[in-house]
Amino acid sequence: MTLDFSLITICGPTATGKSGLALYLAQRLGSVILSADSRQVYKHFNIGTAKPTVKEQELVSHYLIDICEPTDILTLAEYQEQAQRLIVHLSTYQTNVVFPRLLVGGTGLYIKAIVKGLKIPRVGPNEKLRSQLANLGQKQCYEMLQQVDQVAVEKIHPNDIVRTLRALEVFYVSGKPISQQQGENPPNYPILQIGLDCDVEVLGERIRHRTEKMVELGLVEEVKFLCEKYGEELPLLDTLGYAEMKQYLAGDISLTEAIEATVLHTRQFAKRQRTWFRGYPEIEWFDGDASNLLDKVWERVQEWKNGKVEG
Repeated sequence: MTLDFSLITICGPTATGKSGLALYLAQRLGSVILSADSRQVYKHFNIGTAKPTVKEQELVSHYLIDICEPTDILTLAEYQEQAQRLIVHLSTYQTNVVFPRLLVGGTGLYIKAIVKGLKIPRVGPNEKLRSQLANLGQKQCYEMLQQVDQVAVEKIHPNDIVRTLRALEVFYVSGKPISQQQGENPPNYPILQIGLDCDVEVLGERIRHRTEKMVELGLVEEVKFLCEKYGEELPLLDTLGYAEMKQYLAGDISLTEAIEATVLHTRQFAKRQRTWFRGYPEIEWFDGDASNLLDKVWERVQEWKNGKVEG
């Protein structure tokens, strides 16, 4: 083994079986799992985020889950910093053989931040500044951006208020254009990128089954607890699965309607995830519904280890 570490990513749309595959590989490799899920980082958001269970965490060590309070905001830069540090420094279960770390999840930007080594401005959200800028209107904000960062302007549409405000925020807080603080610095260790997907209708049924299972496991009770503990205005409670169950608890819709809405919104979310991940040709795709999935992926991992890591 010529390298101290390497990385395997497992990505793809929600409900395609990423967590199950990761557990299988981690146990066979003697490795650990790093979550690449933007909601699993928050404590108490468990059932609705399909967070690894206590039993699963006992089988394999998981990292980057439950690292923030729901009232906090974890920035992409903070996630990247923690993930990069873990990838490099985590010890493995065996002293003489080093196995890949597994980066697993459906948050494409989290995975991209690691595998591409995105350069991310270390400027956190400044709500007061954003509000002041937003009050000026998009037209004036875009004209202001033209004056301070011509490179960024070429990449931002005149009607894109989100990116315009972010670019201005970075400039006024740091004193440097956002375009000078962006780019890529890919890591120098080997990376195997595995993607899971399946037929749209099959995925739809898997999403429905998982949603119904979440309700059986106590999703409604989890949402009720979170509303009581943090207040119904908590932003995370307006995310997928939680927003629909919050509507049910408020008496606005029935439980059946909440489930149907969650299934619909999850299918729409999965479609967006598929579009994102399909934009990266380096991802090697496998059918998440195939009966021989585990064997096929294990065979590919062995080929990759022998051809790209060992030498």
